Amino acid sequence: MSLTLNPTAVAFAKHLIEEGKFKNDQGHWGQHNPNTSAQNNYLSKHEMEEYGQWHLGLDMTKAEDTKGRYHFPYGDFKTVHRDGLIAAKERAAQQGYTEIEEAADKLLQILEEKAAR
Repeated sequence: MSLTLNPTAVAFAKHLIEEGKFKNDQGHWGQHNPNTSAQNNYLSKHEMEEYGQWHLGLDMTKAEDTKGRYHFPYGDFKTVHRDGLIAAKERAAQQGYTEIEEAADKLLQILEEKAAR
């Protein structure tokens, strides 16, 4: 599997952070990462394109209308989570997706700067 950076998701996350729609949480991403039921509920009310905005990675070998195309979630469909960005950054680094790792790190820095104000 070869993933690429989802620039739409990066821009969307940055916009949310700038609007203050983030959680500077210290918990574990597993506590906030939407489960399958939450994902399906979101998709019942939103387009797949909107779902994709919540994921920093794209698998271009998968069809656009499938959840399998999207990887490295960072939020709960309402807010960006600090621990989601950390998890995305760490997983991307472990799997060798440097571009996704760097984007998650930049978003994390923006979030932390905004939270410090």
